[in-house]
Amino acid sequence: AHAPSKLKATAAALKRQFPERRLVACLELHTFSSLNPAFLPQYGHCFDAPDVAVVYFNPHVLEHKRLPPLAPTQVAAAFGRPDLKVFTDSRALADFLHAQQWADTNLLLMTSGTFDGLDLAGLAAEVVA
Repeated sequence: AHAPSKLKATAAALKRQFPERRLVACLELHTFSSLNPAFLPQYGHCFDAPDVAVVYFNPHVLEHKRLPPLAPTQVAAAFGRPDLKVFTDSRALADFLHAQQWADTNLLLMTSGTFDGLDLAGLAAEVVA
């Protein structure tokens, strides 16, 4: 779900399917296009459906792909959502997710990567506990 249209459709569908539940949705910007500053504005208002919207990217991936650096504020502005949580450190992302109250809440994780090795199985066990 990296394409803006897929991101929008996926988040909106989950919110429609479970309207009474809070939705925490996380997207990892991992592909060349999704990390390209010229492409970012295409994400404008595509992540409005979740109650809590989170974007993660690793600045080292930008260096590796020889892309210019991105500031978290630049990402938040492109998504057009002032309350967007933007993380560049997977530990901080994990801490944020572990701090959430998961009762009556769905978690949506979208990535072609691994959120830099985030323990997804452990997180899933915590969410459903």
